[in-house]
Amino acid sequence: MNIKELKELIDLLKDTEVTELEIEKAGVKVRIKKYRSVQSSISERTDGSATALVEKVAIPEEPELKEKPADKGIITIKSPIVGTFFRSSSPDAVPYVEVGDVVKKGQVLCIIEAMKLMNEIESELDGKVVEILLENAQPVEYGEPLFRIEPLT
Repeated sequence: MNIKELKELIDLLKDTEVTELEIEKAGVKVRIKKYRSVQSSISERTDGSATALVEKVAIPEEPELKEKPADKGIITIKSPIVGTFFRSSSPDAVPYVEVGDVVKKGQVLCIIEAMKLMNEIESELDGKVVEILLENAQPVEYGEPLFRIEPLT
């Protein structure tokens, strides 16, 4: 799939109600997400008064994760690839890590399957797993947060 084909797909989505499109062609999988927007509107009542004006604002389909003030120092491990998140090496195996586990730099945290390849995602630091942000077998995007780890001091 080339850039021209991607641009054509994006242009096709612009004037539709479709908010997400996923296509696989020649072994390449592409997912395009569109933000919805709130439209401006004024309506006049029969008594002559008008209702409030709603300003046009782009709203992401999924809420963004904001860092809380108490979370300073906690490191977020993000996905380096698009694929499917797995917490263990097989459905009946014990998960690589649980919340509260202490991990070492280089320790496997999960697997992301991409195009039938199993990619081990390793810890970038020594620390304690504070949060696991995805469920097993959930699709994951490039750069999507996977784990939150509190560094060991």
